[in-house]
Amino acid sequence: MSDAAFSHPRLARVYDPLDPDRSDLDTYVDLVHEFGAASVLDVGCGTGTLACRLADSGVDVLGVDPAEASVDVARRKPGADRVEWVVGTAPEVAADPSRRKRYDLATMTANVAQVFTDDADWADTLRAVRTCLRPGGHLAFEARDPADRAWERWTKELTHQVVEVEGEGPVEDWAQVTAVDGELVTFESPTIFHSDGERVDSTSTLRFRDEEALQSSLEQAGFSAVEVRELPYAPGRGWLFVART
Repeated sequence: MSDAAFSHPRLARVYDPLDPDRSDLDTYVDLVHEFGAASVLDVGCGTGTLACRLADSGVDVLGVDPAEASVDVARRKPGADRVEWVVGTAPEVAADPSRRKRYDLATMTANVAQVFTDDADWADTLRAVRTCLRPGGHLAFEARDPADRAWERWTKELTHQVVEVEGEGPVEDWAQVTAVDGELVTFESPTIFHSDGERVDSTSTLRFRDEEALQSSLEQAGFSAVEVRELPYAPGRGWLFVART
């Protein structure tokens, strides 16, 4: 089940206005050019910002996400008709006999790789992505370095904002960590719509695996030539994993 931040229709509609700086996606656009990828599987595509951007440049893109509300937002974006959208998961795509296409590159942007808190779900996803890639294709995803302790910056004092959103008026939100249990970090993200006072609460849990564990999980899923790069837009705070089939 997706967090309310992605599955609640009203929250999905304000996701982009509340987080408009997506310069982090430049990293994945650069990888498309680096590998000469003509087709991309965007796992956890959310509201479709990367998928639409790639499709606009002529890349064949399939965007998959279990949050229907987010995919609905994606489908309404300019250029969305050039993207194939699937409400579901990577294992469901891989198991669908009607989908025989193999992709040059698969991506998991932002926190997507860290939402898989269960080892079995993570392993299933990696194996499914590998199935969806052509021989010699690549998977790229990012993960936060637990040594950076990013969650200590997820406080109301540091994240609080009120944004004027077209069609909604002022929208207030913030993040606040509520629990840290080993590698698992849980945080709340309340959103308040000032136009009518509605408050929607979302609770999320991310898993902060270390570099060795992530590399091992890729190798166990059958990937080779696993490369760990510095995360370009957040040096010292995370890794960019690039693995080849």
